[in-house]
Amino acid sequence: MRRAGVLAAALLFAAQSLTFAASADLTGVRFHSNQQHDRVVFDVSAMPIYTVAGAEDGSTVTFDFSDVDVSALKQTSFAGRRVESVDYQKKKGHFLVTLHLQPGMTYRVANLTKPFRVFVDIVPQNAGTQADVKGQDASTRDTQIGNPPPAGEDMTVTSGDPKNTYSEEMAPGLVKKTYIYWDEDGRVSAYFVEADKNRYTLRPALAKGQVPGRETVGSISDDTNAVAAINASYFAQSGDLIGITKIDGVIAGTTYFKRSAFGIMPDGSPVFGKVSYSGSVTLGDETQPVSGVDCERGENNLIIYNSAYGTHTGTNDYGEEYTVQNGRVTQIGTGNSYIPPDGYVVSVHGTAKEAFKGLQVGDRAVLDQKLGDPWDKAVQIVGAGPRLVENGRVHVTAAEEEFPGDIRYGRAPRSAVAVTDTGNFLIGVVDGRQSSSHGLTLVEWANLLRKFHAVDALNLDGGGSSELVVGGDIVNSPSDGHERPVGSALILVEK
Repeated sequence: MRRAGVLAAALLFAAQSLTFAASADLTGVRFHSNQQHDRVVFDVSAMPIYTVAGAEDGSTVTFDFSDVDVSALKQTSFAGRRVESVDYQKKKGHFLVTLHLQPGMTYRVANLTKPFRVFVDIVPQNAGTQADVKGQDASTRDTQIGNPPPAGEDMTVTSGDPKNTYSEEMAPGLVKKTYIYWDEDGRVSAYFVEADKNRYTLRPALAKGQVPGRETVGSISDDTNAVAAINASYFAQSGDLIGITKIDGVIAGTTYFKRSAFGIMPDGSPVFGKVSYSGSVTLGDETQPVSGVDCERGENNLIIYNSAYGTHTGTNDYGEEYTVQNGRVTQIGTGNSYIPPDGYVVSVHGTAKEAFKGLQVGDRAVLDQKLGDPWDKAVQIVGAGPRLVENGRVHVTAAEEEFPGDIRYGRAPRSAVAVTDTGNFLIGVVDGRQSSSHGLTLVEWANLLRKFHAVDALNLDGGGSSELVVGGDIVNSPSDGHERPVGSALILVEK
């Protein structure tokens, strides 16, 4: 089951997460060295919010305490058999303590609650993986191991990730990655999942299994038993999807714009590019264009409602509706028609309604829908955008795809789906609009994805919708402070 609460206040042991209190005083830093380890103890009034990040080359380990009071702290220097030196730094609401390590060392992080203490043991890499908390009652401690793999035994699927990336193998061919860094404007926290293309695939999933609907990414992940999940298409408040969506060959959403999308072909290969919808319906001898699929019917519209929309159209009585099965009109009504699982409903209003005047039950019905090549053959499609990376280079298409300013400009939480240079799937989010991460522009987001070897990447819905769930647990910190119900998710499943 999903962890209770969003990890907005998170303890990251080398970017693994737990939740603690948000306010604390850091009153002391103590050090001692013995035959087994060098130990650094942080005396705190309550369990603080902090992260721990080890350098890729093992030379340092940095504690980043967020919003702690250090007015009573004496910044003492120390050194031992395994710790060469210590540095202290204040930085925009954060207090950083960096330990410089002797070669061949690793670290183990633990914390106590009676009294509150955070401590780290510096040990040789061959010293095992259990934190040294002998003599402490198990009920008073909460221990996590911050032990990055030794050189040559990296657990990542793709090698050469940015320095200080923490990678955790969740299952064979499935790696969760956390990358926390500072730029001139503050801290950035990004989270990724890379999946072996031979073991896993991606597919869209609807909130509550239908359109319209809204549900959290965590709930969609639980409902579908997904290995991992990320928010997907843009959506209306009603839950109607804004963007071309195709699930197992059935179109479940459209848009009036030609915009970028990600798809899966019948052989399992991924595809990126722009896609637009063109549809027409012939009822009897009259043919009319389709205004949209599985969305709210507007004035003078012709809307197609299929099994992805649930059991009924939910429309009012101001239109006309034709139920179609096996190429024939089987029923004619005015609104809220039943949608047969093996057919669809043509719902018309205004001029479209007038065009089909005189139609009768039994008349022939032909639905023609085109997305263009290769999208007509794709079995799964998520339409969102803009494109971020194309053929290994940053290529942000927000202007040409006419995205509004709230998506196009400024730093914000972002989500994306990508394929790496090894052909693996990569899904990821960057947090924003909070002290732990200021977010990224589209170009900055594209450049970060390139650092993680993306050769093709698509931007997904962002802002408060940005959420990544792995193994049922939320790994990032959604900017609303809680999970936002969304219209769909992109789920990672085993083949």
